[in-house]
Amino acid sequence: MDGDLLPIGQFARLGRLSVKQLRHYDELGLLVPAWVDPVTGYRYYRASQARVALSIGLLRSLDVPLPVVGRVLEGDAGALEDVRAGLEAELARRRRTLASLERVMAGGLPAPEVSVARLPARRVLVAREVAGGPEGIGRATSAAVARVLAVSAGEGEVRLTGVFPVDLDGVVEVLVAREVPGGAWRDSAATEAGAGVLAGGVFAAARHVGPYDQIPLTASAVLAWCGERRLVALEVREVYVSDPAVTAPDRLVTDVLVRFEEE
Repeated sequence: MDGDLLPIGQFARLGRLSVKQLRHYDELGLLVPAWVDPVTGYRYYRASQARVALSIGLLRSLDVPLPVVGRVLEGDAGALEDVRAGLEAELARRRRTLASLERVMAGGLPAPEVSVARLPARRVLVAREVAGGPEGIGRATSAAVARVLAVSAGEGEVRLTGVFPVDLDGVVEVLVAREVPGGAWRDSAATEAGAGVLAGGVFAAARHVGPYDQIPLTASAVLAWCGERRLVALEVREVYVSDPAVTAPDRLVTDVLVRFEEE
């Protein structure tokens, strides 16, 4: 055995990793021992491998997933781009959460005026996207909005409606519907975006004024209103009344509707 080799315990202290971590990284091929005793199975490392061990520890402390760590060690220059994007998205989500918390602290839990309305079914253009969980709903909604707006469907005011399930656990399907003035559009437009029918029914409705990120506050209040009356909620809709391109975030108007089962 080479005299420069270090037993796993000594190398673990040198590389600031645990013996358990070193064994795991060996199994993943991230940090392979310089030599393994064929009789005992003991792992031995060289001091020069300490730099790799410390690099792995640093990247893991920055929440870099192990598969990406491997790509970094292999010299993949773009390996950390997705990690950075994910951290930025998480930071933005945290800021939105903080803004909602500050609104509740300043004004208490929302108690909007809730009314009941019966709406007919309407023929619409639709775009669907799937989010992996609540944190991805915003991105999925934006993607669906972009798709349905990209379709040429006649002149006139564009009115968009986001449709969301009541249960947001697990995979969430987001639907964005675009109403077309007069209910008419080119056949090619219907094919590109997907023609559909926005179901009618009875809705509990309230108006939200403020950033889109804080719509869940109003939606929760409307769902609570339904729960207090033992009404089974079927879906949540957001009707985007204002044009965000020309309206300040704190002045955006969104009608929140909860469709519920009729008795």
